[in-house]
Amino acid sequence: MIQRDLLLNTFRGESIGVVTSSSSADEAFQNQVLRPILKLQNDLFVMSFINYINKSKIDFKTKSSEKKLLIIENAIQKDIKYRNALKGMIIGLFTTEEYAKYIKNSSSLNKRMMGMLIERFKSQVQLFDK
Repeated sequence: MIQRDLLLNTFRGESIGVVTSSSSADEAFQNQVLRPILKLQNDLFVMSFINYINKSKIDFKTKSSEKKLLIIENAIQKDIKYRNALKGMIIGLFTTEEYAKYIKNSSSLNKRMMGMLIERFKSQVQLFDK
């Protein structure tokens, strides 16, 4: 286990964002764990969403910008199967210690993860038109 954890920490890189003594536990987890994983997995997330819109037969290219953003939000918030797949892509890169922290407050951390993914997808919406 220790070898896997060491590999994951090295592989993911440094914390993204500021963590201070006044940071909440969730905020520290977000900046030290979630942000580096989301950055690392970005290309996979993009491919997964392109696959999602293709399998769902959504004609994404012809939708208005507003509608595209709504499709992104609905996919992540309301499609439980897709949401769980995204969570798996993130949780699979947790160390054992990080997973122990995650399960103590998974509800709050899941909200953070999904919120960050929605914002990430929205900021890259042009990639889904290809």
